[in-house]
Amino acid sequence: MTPTSHPDQQDATPAEALRDKSAALAEALRRIAAEWRPAVFASSLGAEDMVITDVIVREHLPIEIFSLDTGRLPAETYDLMHEIQQRYGLKLKLYYPRNDVIEAYTRENGINAFYDSIELRKACCHIRKVEPLQRALANRKAWITGMRAQQAATRDRLPLQQYDEANKLEKFNPLSDWTEQEVWAYIRSNDVPYNKLHDRFYPSIGCAPCTRAISLGEDVRAGRWWWEDPTNKECGLHVKNPNVVSIIR
Repeated sequence: MTPTSHPDQQDATPAEALRDKSAALAEALRRIAAEWRPAVFASSLGAEDMVITDVIVREHLPIEIFSLDTGRLPAETYDLMHEIQQRYGLKLKLYYPRNDVIEAYTRENGINAFYDSIELRKACCHIRKVEPLQRALANRKAWITGMRAQQAATRDRLPLQQYDEANKLEKFNPLSDWTEQEVWAYIRSNDVPYNKLHDRFYPSIGCAPCTRAISLGEDVRAGRWWWEDPTNKECGLHVKNPNVVSIIR
């Protein structure tokens, strides 16, 4: 187990440094809300997303928060959705895959076809995540994610702001330079709810069949699509774009 993948990890983040990081995050989100309206936050309900959710709610920012219900999420993720409503009075706006497309995919390929090939796995992700995301982002000027540069090889040098060519709008990653320790320090300091699978060594949580706990020494994203090459483990929501800029500080 890596020391950064569990909420009970020992943390050396100084309180002043965490306050500075938190203040910078709040200011970045205020600027996005003011300059890129309507902006939305796409929450995957991971630890990072709960930090951003907490700031949006605390600051009363006009940023809609939505999530994608793929139909294959763990029970603990649905429990967190309920806890968010109880804690913040926030009913997440949920987007679902199209029933007809899911039915056609499973009839043709099988219920767990995503294990059979990368092509079938990506097709499943497109149906359950990418197409619903496209609907969620329609007529928006910007979307916000909880991604961090340290999370995976596919997210190295992740910018704070970039133009999302696939969805034709601005994309912001305001936690890009946060560490795993800083995320959990914020959660503990502010008593932020989180997915209880994190307590069972699931640092990265997606659909239940495609997510497992990680072991000692593994990368924090090792539990996602663990049967695939780690340099190719993305679902298609986050396509790298060479035309990027970093203007939020």
